[in-house]
Amino acid sequence: MADLRFGTFLAPNMFPTYKAIAHAVGERLGMSTELVVETDYENCVRDVNDVCFVCSLPYVIFERRGLAPAEPVAAPVLQGERYGGRPIYYSDVIVHRTNPARSFLDLRGASWAYNEPMSQSGYGVTLHHLVSIGEVDGYFGDVVEAGFHERAIEMVRRREIEASAIDSQVLAVAIRDDPSLAEDLRVIDSLGPSTIQPIAVTKRFDPELRTAIRDALVELHTDPGMRPFFDHGLIDRLVAIGPEGYDDIRRMLTECEEVDFLELR
Repeated sequence: MADLRFGTFLAPNMFPTYKAIAHAVGERLGMSTELVVETDYENCVRDVNDVCFVCSLPYVIFERRGLAPAEPVAAPVLQGERYGGRPIYYSDVIVHRTNPARSFLDLRGASWAYNEPMSQSGYGVTLHHLVSIGEVDGYFGDVVEAGFHERAIEMVRRREIEASAIDSQVLAVAIRDDPSLAEDLRVIDSLGPSTIQPIAVTKRFDPELRTAIRDALVELHTDPGMRPFFDHGLIDRLVAIGPEGYDDIRRMLTECEEVDFLELR
């Protein structure tokens, strides 16, 4: 059994980067590691993983319920001027290139795909954007759960669905790996930014080990052997972050709760 169990709840196209991070942290701490692909947020509540790559929305939701056994210690800073050296990302709204829509405001009545309802990038930020423009009474036509951002991208590409909000990191990696996507899709708007998904460490660990894991994470960009894996995920570096770093997610959720708008429709 590994000394450190890492779990990822995030996009499959980032798996090689997460695997390399888990392995490198273990090497720095002299501990064996494993990375498990999680499909059920119940494992967050059950605290089965020592370190998690997890979306910020379930972290905030579970924290509010007193069920967050792990806390953020680090988060990626993405490559590119768009991110301003901050641990943030956007949710890029995509349509097929033949779609006449030019902005989010052109999507009234359109079919919409989201990855899953515990996702800030695909769901939470969309709810908040609709609240911010006063559209809380049936803005979209059909609303479909795709399961993953990659699946939502394909649904738009095949014109099965008209539009979707995609994590900008995931979309950029997908286009880098399949340049033909850029010929088939257009980004018509961007929602956010949101603080990017954290790497969270279980509270079961004593402060010294939690600090050691955080320090190992934020030093990884200095290792030349990690650069190809960071580049795969379009990551510049990892930086330290704590629970307060996700106050923007808390604010967005609160504003949706205040108008009782917690379900896309």
